[in-house]
Amino acid sequence: MGAGKTTVGKLIAKNLGKSFYDTDHIIEQRTGVKIPTIFELEGEAGFRKRETDTLSEFAQMDNIVLATGGGVIMAPENRTILRQHGYVIYLRANVNELYLRTRNDKNRPLLQNVDVKAKLEELFHARNPLYTETSHLIVDTGHQPVTVIIQKIESALNALES
Repeated sequence: MGAGKTTVGKLIAKNLGKSFYDTDHIIEQRTGVKIPTIFELEGEAGFRKRETDTLSEFAQMDNIVLATGGGVIMAPENRTILRQHGYVIYLRANVNELYLRTRNDKNRPLLQNVDVKAKLEELFHARNPLYTETSHLIVDTGHQPVTVIIQKIESALNALES
């Protein structure tokens, strides 16, 4: 959450001539409402079901870059789908960076009405090992310019093709 998946994903897709999709945006388009509304009406479980269904569908497609919601990694089924059907890149950011990027964002249901930094710490500790285990490539975003992150990813992808 807040690591830059959509920003980086769009640029990678453009540079590689692939289509870009974001599971959160797909879910919002299909339901006609924002994610916080889905959480409100269906709870997190309802949203996660939609997320898995969307991931399953789009993982079958070729020549795409797919950005997933931050919590997609929590379901074992999703980790399997990701590993089997794609090259998984984990954009890792530390909690302080994530806090600065997300602290005022009202479109992140898990960060509403809570101590944002404490919640981000909790999420990072729960998700980081799963992302690490599932990913083919880990890129620490740090304070690097997006262009440097893109170069690292493209170099890794080019090495796969060699």
